[in-house]
Amino acid sequence: MKIKHILLVGIISILVYSCGDDGPVSTIDPNFDHAAQSVIDNDSLVKFFKNHYYDLDTDLVKPMEDGKTPLSEDPNLKTQDVVETINGNDIDFKLYAYVRDEGTSPKGNPTVVDSVLVNYSGRKILDTERISPTQFDVNINTWFVLGSGVIRGWTYGMTNFKGGINASVPNGPLTYSGTGKGVLFIPSGLAYRNEGILTGGILPNDILMFYVEMNDIVENTDGDVDGIPSILEDLDGDGKPWNDDTDGDGLPNFADTDDDGDLILTRNEDTMIEDNNPLNDFSDPDNPTLPDYLNPDIRKSKDN
Repeated sequence: MKIKHILLVGIISILVYSCGDDGPVSTIDPNFDHAAQSVIDNDSLVKFFKNHYYDLDTDLVKPMEDGKTPLSEDPNLKTQDVVETINGNDIDFKLYAYVRDEGTSPKGNPTVVDSVLVNYSGRKILDTERISPTQFDVNINTWFVLGSGVIRGWTYGMTNFKGGINASVPNGPLTYSGTGKGVLFIPSGLAYRNEGILTGGILPNDILMFYVEMNDIVENTDGDVDGIPSILEDLDGDGKPWNDDTDGDGLPNFADTDDDGDLILTRNEDTMIEDNNPLNDFSDPDNPTLPDYLNPDIRKSKDN
């Protein structure tokens, strides 16, 4: 568990769109029309789905053939409506996930800020007819925290899958059975937008496709190890914990070990009930519904 927590803290990053890259390809244009690009990308994806099908024998997306069901008519292709705030504007996107196998783990689906263990490979969708013949990225048994350090298409898209069952044998490799498998089709606005990245030659406004396999998840991931599951640090309940920053220090609460900025660690503001749960400690009679860990006027610490 200690190793897991060290790993989670080590990979927390609020630079969501720069994970693993070598810098942007283009200079950021603050006047770029992200809403218009979203429409362009979705039109391209809709046409792409009419021209391709999922081959269950090879687990690959292929150009249409007679007798095959196009992705546009395949019930395994799921659509997610996503709203992202860019430069102060709410932009509507459509994200697509082909769920070949949902997965069998009793842990269920991850939240948007859980840690996941995945296998994946990425390709670019070149146009409505073609997929890049080469992979720009591939990894086996790699941990990611979905709410940080990955593109938003992953954050939302991977919630469609469950993990599998650990089938590893002593002294053998890490293996899973009954994993979640499928494909993410990600518009540029939920990937690297109008910037692109040097790694893999991803250009501005490139649409991406990832073959993914969900092996495992950490339920109720506590990314900053403050005693509160990251998903419960979504204070406004909008499903986006990354926009909740109580003390305004630039770190979202789920990545901040001192949420109210009172110099008392959140995990130590557990002084009333002392059950290792800061969520149920209320000491301020003037703010009886505000937990101590979010109240800068209350500076009690169980270490004192």
